[in-house]
Amino acid sequence: MNIENIFATALKAILINKRRSFLTMLGVIIGVGSVVLLTSIGTGLQSYVSDSFQSLGSNTLYVVPGNPFGGSSSTDAIVERTKPTLKRRYLGEVLRANRDSIVRGMASGISSAQAKFGSVTKKATLYGIVGDYAKIQNTKTDKGAWFTDADEATSRKVVVLGPKIATEVFGQVDPVNKKIKLDGISYEVVGVTESKGGGFGGPSFDDYVYIPLNTLFDNFNTQIISSLVFEVKDKTDIPAAKTGIAKVLDQYLKKDEYTIFDQTQLLQTINSILGVLTAGLGGIAAISLVVGGIGIMNIMLVSVTERTREIGLRKALGATPNVILAQFLIEATMLSAIGGLIGIILAFLGTLVIQRFFPAKILPESILLAFGVSSAVGMIFGAAPARSASKLSPIEALRSE
Repeated sequence: MNIENIFATALKAILINKRRSFLTMLGVIIGVGSVVLLTSIGTGLQSYVSDSFQSLGSNTLYVVPGNPFGGSSSTDAIVERTKPTLKRRYLGEVLRANRDSIVRGMASGISSAQAKFGSVTKKATLYGIVGDYAKIQNTKTDKGAWFTDADEATSRKVVVLGPKIATEVFGQVDPVNKKIKLDGISYEVVGVTESKGGGFGGPSFDDYVYIPLNTLFDNFNTQIISSLVFEVKDKTDIPAAKTGIAKVLDQYLKKDEYTIFDQTQLLQTINSILGVLTAGLGGIAAISLVVGGIGIMNIMLVSVTERTREIGLRKALGATPNVILAQFLIEATMLSAIGGLIGIILAFLGTLVIQRFFPAKILPESILLAFGVSSAVGMIFGAAPARSASKLSPIEALRSE
């Protein structure tokens, strides 16, 4: 019997028992679909994070208090490692000492307030910044304009809103030149930013109320600098800029009281975490493939028992053990491969739906890998039933009822 006939016979055997064949494939369908879908979410999230960082500018250095990336992950330990140590005056000193490598810099602070317009009230995150923020973080206004250095120096009561909070508080009303109350004090809205998204588990950039740093300090009972951010002239200047920043800060702080990092370092850390998470989720989902493989093996063993007389008759007519082995092995592989294909199609459709709410991206290599693994599962778990069928004695097989 040639290979075409073996494939045709295997396919006919699958189609004769459509319901049982589908139930046999179900474990593989769920396994492959889950693996592809979860890895597409993980891959999409990594791509989204990378794009978000690129939109913030690639020549940016950040200085934060303490060491938020090392040591214990307990809440108390994180609080201890990130105690506020930075001061506003460090910004000017770093800029004066590093004119050759750093173009501009900014200091920022974080607070919160109740934002109110008319009858609408919302809890808002206040992001205190200086005038160079828009240039360093590549953030433009969609309406109005950013406040100026003079506004920041004089603690003027002005704000720029992220588009999301602007819509939530003002609705369809254009907020520019309108008054918004923050903890009962009126501020003039001078602009609304373009949408940037982001936030990485915290508030989105679109949810921020941007306020001059001095205004934040004067009106919201805080003097804490949450970060210093510097724009470097060129990527090649990043090492020199790091050294220059450290040289200034070392005059006032211990090494463990601040951390300097660039976007590449942060992106690598986040992608590493997301990669492990994606692999873990994919591994958990892959358990379904093993369960599906066991299901295929069980059904194929039942099929061998049910078709004992057929096997005996075919052997009596000249079919060799290798032909019988090939038929049942191909049948198991086809079951698994078809199940894998259905799983991939369902995962693709699921990804299209998820993309409306969450970043998801299917890579061609993940589809090929999933299909290859599903076919291999059929071969591996179909080997035992196929071997059992090939070893049946034709005389005993023909005698069976």
